[in-house]
Amino acid sequence: MSGLAVPAEGRADLWLLRLPSPEDITGTLDLSVLDESERARASSCRRQKGGFLYASAHIALRRLLGAYLDHPPAGLRFVRLPCPCCDEPHGRPTLGVPDSAVHFSLSHSSGMALIGIAAVPIGVDVEEVPGTSTVKVCSTAVHPDERAEIEAVPATLRRAAFGQLWTRKEAYLKGLGTGLGRPLSQDYLGAEESARPPGWTVVDIPCGPAHTGAAAVATEALTGTSLRWIPIESLYAGDGGGLCLSAA
Repeated sequence: MSGLAVPAEGRADLWLLRLPSPEDITGTLDLSVLDESERARASSCRRQKGGFLYASAHIALRRLLGAYLDHPPAGLRFVRLPCPCCDEPHGRPTLGVPDSAVHFSLSHSSGMALIGIAAVPIGVDVEEVPGTSTVKVCSTAVHPDERAEIEAVPATLRRAAFGQLWTRKEAYLKGLGTGLGRPLSQDYLGAEESARPPGWTVVDIPCGPAHTGAAAVATEALTGTSLRWIPIESLYAGDGGGLCLSAA
């Protein structure tokens, strides 16, 4: 992967990766860039698809960060910041490099991965559109105003609407570094942008009909984002594919 410029303050780079069909896999993933714990987790996934997606997403993250930092992907070291809720070391992941100019976030679910890169803290989330029963159960846990909005959506559109709300909420909580340790009902991430948490901009990411996605960036003045696809070929051993720089 060729060199990439770190996004200017107020901007974010977003990268999508879609898991191909088995018959479209023409190479072998470059597992050599992963560390021992990543390779172990990839191999321990009970489903072959799950292991392939995990490995692909983490290879993509390492290669992207390597391109932004001009650093060998295999030499990158990740650490966790203290959790804002309890101060334990399971908060937002960051690079083990003092004063790194790059912030990142990774999410993957059901054949899709989303990576966010910015000069300020960022959180991203991608999820498969939930089922009706999931919407019914999980709607009781969100902010009261969010729940009212979801209930007002026509039944045929409710699954997608709740999925979009959920990814906004998860992206924001990942950006904070709390994850689901922070109550889901505490913050409003509904359709009214002006009522969302101050100091952050949350945007919806188009991920196709089967998924919803969102990014939360620690700025009140997000001037733009770029959204690009990562071809699976660029993650094979030998790196013959390169990055796809066309818009998603």
